[in-house]
Amino acid sequence: MSIRLIAIELYRCQQEVDHLEKELAHTPVLKKDPVRERLRKARAARDRMRYMLDGQKDAAK
Repeated sequence: MSIRLIAIELYRCQQEVDHLEKELAHTPVLKKDPVRERLRKARAARDRMRYMLDGQKDAAK
């Protein structure tokens, strides 16, 4: 994957994390668990993209 495509995917993942964090803040207590689970998965995906981007940048040096 090119650096540009990884960066675009990282941006999309970060947007999703931001959206879910806001959703979690406004969700009633009894319904927070499913949102927390989605947020956990979104953060993991974001972190994977970040590691991939860092690896691509290091390889390009």
